Amino acid sequence: MHRRAFLTSVFGASAAVAGLSGCAQGNAAADTSGAATEPLAAKVPAGTSLKIASYLGQQQLQFRLAKLPELPFTVSDWANIGAGPDVINAFRAKSLDLANNAGIPPIQAHYQGFAAKIVAIDITRKPNYLFATRPGSEVRAVADFKGKKLAFSQGQAQGVVLLRALKKAGLAYDEVKLVPLTSNQFFTALQSGQVDVAPLAINQAPAYLKQYEPKGARAIPTDVVDLLNLLWAPQSVLNDPAKAAAIAAYIPQWAKGQVWQYEHPDVWDEEFYVKTQNLTLAQARGITKLANKPLFPPSWEEAIRWEQETADLLAEGGFVKKFDVSSLFDHRFESIAAKAVPEEYRR
Repeated sequence: MHRRAFLTSVFGASAAVAGLSGCAQGNAAADTSGAATEPLAAKVPAGTSLKIASYLGQQQLQFRLAKLPELPFTVSDWANIGAGPDVINAFRAKSLDLANNAGIPPIQAHYQGFAAKIVAIDITRKPNYLFATRPGSEVRAVADFKGKKLAFSQGQAQGVVLLRALKKAGLAYDEVKLVPLTSNQFFTALQSGQVDVAPLAINQAPAYLKQYEPKGARAIPTDVVDLLNLLWAPQSVLNDPAKAAAIAAYIPQWAKGQVWQYEHPDVWDEEFYVKTQNLTLAQARGITKLANKPLFPPSWEEAIRWEQETADLLAEGGFVKKFDVSSLFDHRFESIAAKAVPEEYRR
């Protein structure tokens, strides 16, 4: 499929136009001329508020169960938004100030000409996705993807996991059929046979396999790691000293919440997976067993290197224009998360 047609089918005409204009510019210069460079304020000004993404209420639940101190600002909205394309749209609409995503959405936003920066990094060392097949599929390994229809979301982590897996298996893009979808469409596409394979998060796969494994669906594990779990915000938000200070105050809570979840798996399994996601306790424990230990490095050097490799991989496929990803990181926030957690969660 022609890359411009691909973009149009995924994001709609208006989003595709924004993406193509971003590609033509080669950067997100429209919003970066006023980039914040002043040191972060030590105190959050009174009356400051942020609109923060908390997909499925995970971070709110972490904060409540961990009994973390109150934030020194108002959260005017905890938005149930998780998918990268949805986050970018919310950023554009100014209905969201801060989001938690993987490494690919900031690259996609840059490609679309929207200026945003990464403000916190959590490194993941173990795979957090697997490939699921449609019912009745004969696919049993990544090598079998040749000639098959694969669900592909250019603006989400699932997309880059698929591209990395193809590259590792020695399969060229023109040897498979990439079907443009967003991750919330993957289940339906698999069930209906629209695609042969889709990458699913390990916490999503049990529900699908429970229903369709008896009908011939299966999981295909991958050792491809999606390295980055991050917080990011629009440049316009970071240019506001009060909001930037609020984000700096939020990052330690975000890091501590993830550490608490990792250290209290039994409570999290029951309170989140069983009570809010309707999984069985056995399914919840299976997911938690695969969970990554949080890692908040004092230096972003590895993260930047990984993000550059990801952007280059997308550029090789013609999905974005090649660029230097260092422009995506706001180093004023670099050490904040690491300072908030014990040494064992820093390396």
